[in-house]
Amino acid sequence: MEHLTGLTNEEAKKRQLIYGKNEIKRTQKVNPFKIFLSQFVSPLILILLFAAFISIFIGYLPGQKSDFVDAILILIIVFISGVSGFFQEYKAEKSIEALQKISTPSVQVIRDGKITQLPVTEVVVGDIVLLKSGDIVPADGKVVESFNLKVDESILTGESDSIDKEVNDEVFMNTSVYIGDAKIKVSQIGMKTKVGQIANKLQKIKSEKTSFEKEIAKFSKKIFWATGIITVVIFIGNFIKYNLYSSLLTAISLAVAAIPEGLPAVVVLSLALGAKTMYKNKALIRKLGVVESIGAVDIICSDKTGTITKNEMTVSKFYLNNKIIDAGAVEINDEERKEIFPLIQCGVICNNAKVQNNLKGKKKYLGEQTEIALIKIGEQFGLLNEELNSKYVRINEIPFSSERKMMSVVVQDKTQKKSNMKAFVKGAPEIILKKCDKILINGEIKKLNSEEKTVILNQNNSFATNALRVLGFAYKDTKYTNKDIEKNLIWIGLQAMIDPPHPEIKQALNDCKTAGIRVIMITGDNSITAKAIANLIGLQSTEIIEGNKIDKLNAKELEKKLNQGVNIFARTTPLHKLRILKILEKKYRVAMTGDGVNDSLALKQANVGVAMGLKGTNVAKESSDIILLNDNFSTIVMAIKEGRRIFENIRKFINYLFVSNFAEIAVLFLSTFFFTLKKPILMPVQILWINLLTDGLPALALGADPARKKIMLEPPRKKNTPIIDKKLGWLIGTIGIKKTIILLATFFIILPINEDLARTTLFTGFILYEFVRIASIRYQEELSWLSNPWLLLALGGSVLLQLIIIYSPLNSFFHVAKLGVYEWIILISGVILGYVLAILITKIIMKHFKNSH
Repeated sequence: MEHLTGLTNEEAKKRQLIYGKNEIKRTQKVNPFKIFLSQFVSPLILILLFAAFISIFIGYLPGQKSDFVDAILILIIVFISGVSGFFQEYKAEKSIEALQKISTPSVQVIRDGKITQLPVTEVVVGDIVLLKSGDIVPADGKVVESFNLKVDESILTGESDSIDKEVNDEVFMNTSVYIGDAKIKVSQIGMKTKVGQIANKLQKIKSEKTSFEKEIAKFSKKIFWATGIITVVIFIGNFIKYNLYSSLLTAISLAVAAIPEGLPAVVVLSLALGAKTMYKNKALIRKLGVVESIGAVDIICSDKTGTITKNEMTVSKFYLNNKIIDAGAVEINDEERKEIFPLIQCGVICNNAKVQNNLKGKKKYLGEQTEIALIKIGEQFGLLNEELNSKYVRINEIPFSSERKMMSVVVQDKTQKKSNMKAFVKGAPEIILKKCDKILINGEIKKLNSEEKTVILNQNNSFATNALRVLGFAYKDTKYTNKDIEKNLIWIGLQAMIDPPHPEIKQALNDCKTAGIRVIMITGDNSITAKAIANLIGLQSTEIIEGNKIDKLNAKELEKKLNQGVNIFARTTPLHKLRILKILEKKYRVAMTGDGVNDSLALKQANVGVAMGLKGTNVAKESSDIILLNDNFSTIVMAIKEGRRIFENIRKFINYLFVSNFAEIAVLFLSTFFFTLKKPILMPVQILWINLLTDGLPALALGADPARKKIMLEPPRKKNTPIIDKKLGWLIGTIGIKKTIILLATFFIILPINEDLARTTLFTGFILYEFVRIASIRYQEELSWLSNPWLLLALGGSVLLQLIIIYSPLNSFFHVAKLGVYEWIILISGVILGYVLAILITKIIMKHFKNSH
């Protein structure tokens, strides 16, 4: 049996075996092995793997030994960075799946002739589902019974107006019942639904690499070619002086020195720490590279409802008896309460919102936001929805429609005679007023004249221009259930409500302004509401353009409007959003927010797609890069700050590391071509040890540096700015030359005493002078040493390890001699001189580039 008695449980089980569960599946399942392998395909990682292979392979040449220590250390670094990236990406992907499973909604289904509550996933084709106001449609189907049914299909169409549905009309999965009741017969479930088909297409679109991932890949290729050229030059230089094998060994050692093997680990650590911080602040990152990308955005295109505002309508003003009463006033006297009572009562009775208690006893409101606001203000004044429902029986309802712009109900007071009924009406004030010929003033019914109507309409306009949504209320006694119940009404008053902005939005917008980030509001609401909210939060725009005007503008005209400073778009559809996005992305990096299925293309297209975690659909979340777990605009601003911090820390690490690598290469290069020594100026194992200590803990600790105080007082970096810009290039070059000179001076001062002692002094100098470089970076960034205790521990650990190598039996393995007091005096003097010169060079370069802007 299938009809309105529903399926039998037995038949439902059979159908579930055939059609599967009613869920939107991820066609691209989370594959741990695939995610793990993807961590080892970047150019930088491949270079390291090649270096490890060469270190082992050289042992197969006559008279040479494999450098297994070098190879193993490189492989450990590669493995650790790969595992870190794997866990973060795997965790993010699993979090998305978990989000989809949280609070799986239930639905009423007729099974075996009885109404049964089932999880949405258990719904099968042929089920008869009961729907009421506030319900989410669980699958595609046809209406078989309906009473005043209106469905909100904005997640599919982007149109904010709800749509009337009658028997035999189709309804679609994930749309919501605005008002009314219905029974539907399910025709499609899961991936076969309209939403499922869109989700399937989106999952087939390949995700592009983030701009940061592209930058790192490009940067790695440059390192690869630079390393290759230097290695060949050094090999040729050595081959002229020495034999093939020693030349090859030296060239490979230099290649290892030149490669910043710590870079992948630092990048992953920085991104992982950033992702963790963002998650704590309610932003779930779906892919590590996005952590930096969000920090580089120039423009945020944001929805209004729910992102800038709370998506919680609240009654803020009453207008009755020719005066305004503030609904939020702490002290409303008994006389005013008595005055307001008829107005609030009308709003609670002429209402289709429902109040339920969940398992924890917390109230849950179902229905349209304006109606929920009327219920809540009733509760605030002691007029409970359930009490009025028990006192009054609804006899009839004439539902709201976009054409009528009003709603009426006829109710019977159970305590009165059956012939005594009341009609309560609410709707657009200008429409209701036309149907009123009387007015309730201080409890007395008086004739309503045209002058009073004008005063009321003026007040209505005044409220509307201040971002308030206004409803008019009227009533009358009646003996009829439907005949002329909307004529000769008695006017009660106005209730004005607002979807208030998040309290922190004003500060967030101010932070964006000082950070050089432009905010564009794109909303489906009308221009009056959009402008009023913009005024409240301080969002400026040269004009407001509505969707119908966007349709009349070609791409060049729309681009011109955007360039002229239009920051508010009203009455828009997702297609309008996509058009605006494509124009902006020609010059800027754009973050785009969205929540509906219809927003998914824009979210996928954006440099950073931001989906809403609370009200967002699963399809929108799947299309996004970041999910806001609190649907709050200020969370995006927090993420931008964190993204900027991450990029600065990565750039800081490159600054620190490349000076060290520059000095290593310069020292080895000069010694190869211009010095005559018994042994190489640095032994391969010493080069490796320098790399391990400098590329290791101190470099990783830099990734945990806090944000600078002024990080959000500067504009975003320009779209095509490389990781090493001119300023950083000059710093690396000049300080690298300075470091090379001091290190070689240190070597030659000790050389007359003993070559091994001079080599050990030089070797130790590379470790000690890292303090100098980090000190100058902290001066440049205006950060104190105490701001990052991990860095102090890492530097202290590096020095301790170096001392162990010098003064323990390990010194023979590392070819070092024990340093005396004289050598330490030379080293400390070099550190002091190096620090003074580094600060001086930093000041000059910073001043030059500041003036050049």
